[in-house]
Amino acid sequence: MKNFKRLLYFMNGYKWIYLLAMISILISQIFTTISPLIIRTSIDNIIGDQIIVNPIIKTIVDILGGKDFLRERIWIIGILIVLVAIFRGIFLYFKNTLASKSAENTTKKIRDSLYDHIQRLPYKYHVSSDTGELIQKCTSDVETIRKFLAIQLVEVAGSLFMLFFILYIMFGINTKMALVSTIVLPITFLFSYVFFKKVKRDFTASDEAEARMTSNLQENLTGVRVVKAFSRQNFEIEKFDKKNKDYQKLTFKLIKNLSSYWALSDFLSMGQVGIVLIFGSYLSFSGELSLGSLIAFVTYVNMLIWPVRQMGRTLTDMGKANVSLIRIGEIFAEEIEVLEENDDNLDIRGDIEFRNVSFEYEDKRKVLSDINFKIEEGKTLALIGPTGSGKSSLVNLLPRLYEYTEGSILIDGRELNTINKKLIREKIGLVLQEPFLYAKTIKDNIRLQDPSLKDTRVYDAARIASIHNDIKSFEEGYETLVGERGVSLSGGQKQRMAIARTIINNSPILIFDDSLSAVDTQTDISIRKALNNRKNKSTAIIISHRISTVSEADLILVLDKGKIIQRGRHRDLILEDGLYKRIYQIQNSLDN
Repeated sequence: MKNFKRLLYFMNGYKWIYLLAMISILISQIFTTISPLIIRTSIDNIIGDQIIVNPIIKTIVDILGGKDFLRERIWIIGILIVLVAIFRGIFLYFKNTLASKSAENTTKKIRDSLYDHIQRLPYKYHVSSDTGELIQKCTSDVETIRKFLAIQLVEVAGSLFMLFFILYIMFGINTKMALVSTIVLPITFLFSYVFFKKVKRDFTASDEAEARMTSNLQENLTGVRVVKAFSRQNFEIEKFDKKNKDYQKLTFKLIKNLSSYWALSDFLSMGQVGIVLIFGSYLSFSGELSLGSLIAFVTYVNMLIWPVRQMGRTLTDMGKANVSLIRIGEIFAEEIEVLEENDDNLDIRGDIEFRNVSFEYEDKRKVLSDINFKIEEGKTLALIGPTGSGKSSLVNLLPRLYEYTEGSILIDGRELNTINKKLIREKIGLVLQEPFLYAKTIKDNIRLQDPSLKDTRVYDAARIASIHNDIKSFEEGYETLVGERGVSLSGGQKQRMAIARTIINNSPILIFDDSLSAVDTQTDISIRKALNNRKNKSTAIIISHRISTVSEADLILVLDKGKIIQRGRHRDLILEDGLYKRIYQIQNSLDN
């Protein structure tokens, strides 16, 4: 019910189009059911000598010139049947056009809402979610819903109308024959319902297998450089082949079930037609049923069986659409991150203070314990320590990608969790260890946050990041397309472009999350020197494993297992026994 309500919400604004589509299919079904009546009347009353009892039919025949006139000009009946078919086709065209238009608009609304919702989900959701499955939900599942809306939803109304309208006509012609003509219908409908219940699990399994295959493909294409570098093509081919076979196996099982359904329903349908022919012929020979009525019954039984059989397909597609709505609903069920619009005039200078801060993930795994430090505006803080010591977790608390569980974080004396996320993220420049570049020009990547920035700002930022000369050496300069994820650039060039993209915004707080690791020592020094010489110097937090990178920091924190085990300046820490001194000695010996 919840999923149905969600679908109705997305259909808002297009329901009247669906209503027109349903009206169109009802009119087309009326024209469909008229044809057998025309043939019956022609055989029994025009060609034959039976008296026309139905006043409506009698009136129509009189309007067309009467029985004798039509008997001599039987071609008029043929033209009438053709006209009925033409009108039926016209209204079917309206039905398909209106239903498709409404379905496309509804699914566009679903896609827009999904994308908007995904963009607003918190960072922790994206870290733990499967990208391939998200893509699957936003593409295949939405397409399943679109097909149901465009085809099956309107057909339900048409099928039900045709079912009851034909039954009304059949019982009006001959009650005994009508009862015989509907013997198999309850069996067919029950069979359809049971099949729907059974096949629903198969649809889910097939969808999930496709999601796993899509995820593997996405992961492989993203990491193609690693695959090539380690010559893992054969391994990845076998890995994809396994997931592809799983998908093939489950989908083939689904197709086999569908084939069984249609084969058995064909058997039931043909059996029903056979019963009608046998019993109808008996009644016709005994004089209880006219030849025209027999032909009409055979035609109507075929028309009647089709919507009943289609009900199984409709229920199946409804099941697929329901599964897709459930999967999409899983995304919408995730609580979005609220980015308030207040505090727009709050001035962030860059004073940062941590007081007894602790942090743990949702699985209760504690990664930071009792963190205390203070860094003043315009100063540089360096974090160093082994992998997994909590350095990245610490800096992720500042832009509120995660919320600290204990203690207090103050920005310019104000509690961090009272500053809205949108504002604090606009004031913090974050350069990640693995920079992401878009398939755009270098200039567009650097001025990503504000495309209206002047070229001079772009050039200045590139000079500070020591990437300006590299860019000028490219044939297209700043108009060079970097390729998807910056694949055409080296690791160092990508990191320096990411630095330029961050510092162009003049953020009062800059965080370098091991983002200088791919540049050589000289470039590292050049970047830090240019940052220090800027007119509006930012508060900088640098995470690095390189002693030369952190050596000039105003405060160095050494972390291990989520705790600060050493603090001070470089000249003091190299004289103090501990982890910092050991790292310094190891790197010094390697340099020598």
